[in-house]
Amino acid sequence: MRAVIQKVSHAHITAADAPDAPFSQIPHGLCVLLGVGGEDSEADARYIADKIAHLRIFEDEAGKLNLSMKDTGGEVLLVSQFTLYGDARNGRRPSFTQAARPEQAEALYQQVATLLRSHGMNVAEGRFRTHMLVNLCNDGPVTILLDSQKTF
Repeated sequence: MRAVIQKVSHAHITAADAPDAPFSQIPHGLCVLLGVGGEDSEADARYIADKIAHLRIFEDEAGKLNLSMKDTGGEVLLVSQFTLYGDARNGRRPSFTQAARPEQAEALYQQVATLLRSHGMNVAEGRFRTHMLVNLCNDGPVTILLDSQKTF
């Protein structure tokens, strides 16, 4: 499972066919783009959710990145993104064969959302298998890449 985690001052999502009507938004916190791989399991979902909840990427009084989402009370905007498993090493068109099938991906995506909520976080979600427009304002910017297989 892969995640691109961005600290944001605000973020919202609209459907591509209704760009003036946000259906999901957060005031501040983390925008998480989540990709599910074909070999992923519940253990990967637990790993990613725990990392998101406890990553210390918010400033303390001294300006150090020392606080987590649990400390700051921010919210999470969770967005599915199978393209995180795009392999563009050969040719010019990415291959997505490492991405999970939609049914498996949606179940594990929902599990990550549930686990984040069990950590006491407010989670706003994108729509699975929908063309979305994600609007966000990076704060910092702070962007962290996670991979449950620890390949990076």
